[in-house]
Amino acid sequence: MSNQILCFYQNKTNQLQIARIFNVANFHFEQVVFSGEKILFETVPEAELQIDINTPIGVIVTKTIICRDLKVLN
Repeated sequence: MSNQILCFYQNKTNQLQIARIFNVANFHFEQVVFSGEKILFETVPEAELQIDINTPIGVIVTKTIICRDLKVLN
């Protein structure tokens, strides 16, 4: 993939999270993100990072972030 950007995400909750990129063809990214953990990853600006959080009552809460909003500034 050309035109990739470096992105940063931090799990600011006290819950375990699953981070994945799901909308880019021929690209797979999925990672467990522990409470307080910080991750760096490269992808295209239009990619969407999906964050799944499993709550104590068993409900999965999902949020989606456009990766260009997570871009590390030079």
